[in-house]
Amino acid sequence: MENEYIIEMLNITKEFPGIKANDNITLQLKKGEIHALLGENGAGKSTLMSILFGLYQPTSGIIKKNGQEVHINTPNDANDLNIGMVHQHFKLVECFSVLDNIILGVEPTKGLFLEKKNARAKVMELSEKYGLMVDPDALISDITVGMQQRTEILKMLYRDNEVLIFDEPTAVLTPQEIDELMKIMKNLAKEGKSILFITHKLNEIMEVADRCTILRKGKYIGTVNISETSKEELSRMMVGRNVSFSVNKKPSKPGDTVLKVEHMTVPSKVHGNNAVKDVSFNVRKGEIVCIAGIDGNGQSEFVQGLTGLEKVSGGKILFNGQDITKASIRDRSKMGMSHIPEDRHKHGLVLDYSIEQNMVLQRYWQPEFESFGFIKSKAVREYAERLIEQYDVRSGQGPVTITRSMSGGNQQKAIIAREIDKDPDLLVAVQPTRGLDVGAIEYIHSQLVAQRDKGKAVLLVSLELDEVMDVSDRILVMYEGELVGQLDPKTVSVEELGLYMAGAKRDPVPEEV
Repeated sequence: MENEYIIEMLNITKEFPGIKANDNITLQLKKGEIHALLGENGAGKSTLMSILFGLYQPTSGIIKKNGQEVHINTPNDANDLNIGMVHQHFKLVECFSVLDNIILGVEPTKGLFLEKKNARAKVMELSEKYGLMVDPDALISDITVGMQQRTEILKMLYRDNEVLIFDEPTAVLTPQEIDELMKIMKNLAKEGKSILFITHKLNEIMEVADRCTILRKGKYIGTVNISETSKEELSRMMVGRNVSFSVNKKPSKPGDTVLKVEHMTVPSKVHGNNAVKDVSFNVRKGEIVCIAGIDGNGQSEFVQGLTGLEKVSGGKILFNGQDITKASIRDRSKMGMSHIPEDRHKHGLVLDYSIEQNMVLQRYWQPEFESFGFIKSKAVREYAERLIEQYDVRSGQGPVTITRSMSGGNQQKAIIAREIDKDPDLLVAVQPTRGLDVGAIEYIHSQLVAQRDKGKAVLLVSLELDEVMDVSDRILVMYEGELVGQLDPKTVSVEELGLYMAGAKRDPVPEEV
């Protein structure tokens, strides 16, 4: 009888210094199914999938494909077995084009020369078939995170893989792109592909998965049929307690203006036009203002201009009444601006530093941590230990853990701990819950509301519609670099918000907002 499982990971254990990432886990993937893998940040999901893809070797346990034991020592071995993976943190060469990244490692040649014509045709055909419209000639360094995600998916489809691993595939996608991806996954499964789908988003699991395996703290909790379970049951199995899906907050009581942006314009690095065009608004003490929009509509460039990562070409930024348009990043930080960045690896952390070093990146020169040019190691360690405990940042070796070795969600929690603990007047939070599990999202949302209730100004930039509606006191919609609407989350519907985000509806935003 033919084996019904295409992949079996049996009794897999993986140990790292100070931590057992996977503790005797068994996972079985049926042919043609979408199988979700659910767990908190640091539960061992990505480690388990990295073992299947040949990035790690298990300490013990075996892997079978179609009933036969296989040894996957490298990603090339995985590709030879038709196993592909879209990683949570993309594996793309930034100075290469989209097309070059897709064919990298399987380059088509004619004699000694690269033959890209057929490859380009195949990429464009796949791109059209699955609604993953990309520009094959654009450089990775110039495209949005959402486009990079699509490039990764096309890379996998180009190789005709039959087992597809998606590691947090929707963490960087807009609601519309997520719907599209869900359709793509269902179509792939119909075509006989088998999909392993790592996610924290229970709605997505309920929508597309056939079965779900839950991990908690490296251990196997159980496998359930989606048709026989609920979101509440899944979250309870994942976190070990009941989780609230709504944000509890009192009405806001806005005070004085903290941030005032006047006619701000930021040039685009991708094309000759401006990415941000004549944007004006303000954020006051005691309120959460959210900039909502589909990825790639100028939000990233706006935040970079606001925080000093990019120069603005026009307009003014006033912070507590002071003009900071040309101020350095450090000066903005010293004046009371905190920034949770969109790309935690590029702008949030030094990955080869320890957690404790990352925690004081913007404060190491303060008397609390430095004396006569020397870092006070004991003070830094005590500070890091406090934040690790307070924000539940999980790592193998505590404050000395190298940040690169941590799960994406715990890296995010470390940044949030550092930025909120600076006690800023303005907290700029860009996609703060990206890649976090429901328990951590609940905690981060409560932290944002707590900052607001302490009289701080919070500017949230989010692609998550639920987050936009639940957390913000005021919504500003950005479309093609302009503010096209100011909405009240208490009265606007998700459908109407979607129309503004798609550019189908617009109202001029009054300057004194």
